[in-house]
Amino acid sequence: MIEKHEHDPKDDMDAAHAMLPIDEHIEEVPGPDGKKIRHRGIYLLPNLFTTAALFSGFYAIVSAMDGNFANASIAIFVAMVLDGLDGRVARMTNTQSAFGAEFDSLSDMVAFGVAPALVVFSWALADLGKVGWVFSFIYLAGAALRLARFNTHIGDESEDKRFFTGLASPSAAGLVAGMVWALSDFGVDGGDISFLVGVLTALAGLLMVSNVRYYSFKDLDLKGRVPFFVILLVVLVFAIISTDPSRILWFIFIAYTVSGPIQALWRWRSKQKPTPEA
Repeated sequence: MIEKHEHDPKDDMDAAHAMLPIDEHIEEVPGPDGKKIRHRGIYLLPNLFTTAALFSGFYAIVSAMDGNFANASIAIFVAMVLDGLDGRVARMTNTQSAFGAEFDSLSDMVAFGVAPALVVFSWALADLGKVGWVFSFIYLAGAALRLARFNTHIGDESEDKRFFTGLASPSAAGLVAGMVWALSDFGVDGGDISFLVGVLTALAGLLMVSNVRYYSFKDLDLKGRVPFFVILLVVLVFAIISTDPSRILWFIFIAYTVSGPIQALWRWRSKQKPTPEA
């Protein structure tokens, strides 16, 4: 009598994976009992947002090479929106993974490190020669070091989640890209103010690796109920930004960038005040 074996669809998948020239990703995660569980593949949804952010950064670089600096700057802002969505989508759908975290970090390096540095270099700093290289590289190195430091602090419970240590790379990218976008709309030639642009670009890079604390907005409860007028305020904010997006967005990122040093100076002065004697 011939024995019949049930067909397992996983056998077909394993055979298909064996024919592919790309190794399948396998990730080990701790299970409920503490033992390691092996998962094959990656989560698609959050990594789609990360891939889109990566593409936006790449598009910004290509646009800057073609001289389309406004489009390049807009692409960096689009990458910021996508970068804010991928992590939230992963947490909402419970699809966080080590692969996603590493992919997100590499995408951030391209979109908020390489892209802004090359966009601002092509727009203004190329006229400075090697000095322009230095200004642009200071920003690029600051973004890389900022992301590396942030990755080493992931999961550290002693960290105050309400604050970032140093200017976050998307905010630094918004400062630099906003400058290029706003001044390009004004008809300003970057070469005419290249040294000033270089100083601001290098300052953004240094602030990323500084110990200046910036409010992270992570303690905002976006899931809870709010009064009705809040949604009206949101609509009003979008309407105001739409009237002149380049200049208003740049002003917002300038205000956020200077908020960190101002608060640090305020705390320092508060500590210097003598305590009244009892």
